[in-house]
Amino acid sequence: MMPLRRFTIHQPRNLKEASEMLAQFGEKGRLYAGGTELLLAMKHDLLRYEHLVDVKTASGLDRIERKDFALHIGGIATHRAIENSPLVREHFPVICEMERNVANVRVRAAGTLGGNLCFGEPHSDPANLLLALNAKARVRGRSEDRVLAMDELIAGAYETSLAPDEILTGVEIPLAPKSQKAAYLKFQIHERPTLGVALVLELDESGRAITKARAVVGCVSPKPCRSEKAEALLVGERENVEKQLPEAAKALADAAQPVDDLEGSAEYKRHLIGVFLRRAFAKALSKPVA
Repeated sequence: MMPLRRFTIHQPRNLKEASEMLAQFGEKGRLYAGGTELLLAMKHDLLRYEHLVDVKTASGLDRIERKDFALHIGGIATHRAIENSPLVREHFPVICEMERNVANVRVRAAGTLGGNLCFGEPHSDPANLLLALNAKARVRGRSEDRVLAMDELIAGAYETSLAPDEILTGVEIPLAPKSQKAAYLKFQIHERPTLGVALVLELDESGRAITKARAVVGCVSPKPCRSEKAEALLVGERENVEKQLPEAAKALADAAQPVDDLEGSAEYKRHLIGVFLRRAFAKALSKPVA
């Protein structure tokens, strides 16, 4: 490990000042939230920045609240705070469960949701589940505010669609109807997940048929991926859908186009997608989101 190069941490008083600093520093600056990924990359000399803008000093970005038929999670809310939030547990226990299995307690206590999403780490959990839950990212720059879907925010491996002066202020997740059920499962042997599968299903009044489905696979390719073909196969009578799970898994894998890397071969990951989609289907139908 190389010695950490010298840099300056700036602590803006508000988001406007933070955006102005980011614009001023350009490629020499980077937003700093939890720093669990960023500082590690800088220690290994994979990233070099002369200025870090500490957004933790901007008030209100750590709030978790229900508002306008959605759950709002602030950009600097830590994984640990989300994991232990009674409000998140009430509306989306699947998020608490996912957060409980992010890295370790030390990382979850320091790492933030916004930092995780903005770093764009492909072997990560939150973006996968948030995409399946139809979450939106709220973004603020010097001149305008924007709302982005998760698949619009994450552009690729370690890459987002944020402009240099933009800050992810929070994430909003539409509140789930009682007919909605969800599951998130991952497979991990090494330090980072090899696979993440998120599944969200909506049932009819009888509970015997699935009317809507959103399936996301992540950690196998540069960014989380959905498949319209796979989701169409996940709609219908539960017994029929269960028979179509192998075909749905193939469609999901085809859309994601798994890559060979240190976590495993593309063929191995395709096999895992089939196994974990089946498990997620069984888990989602046995436990409601709300």
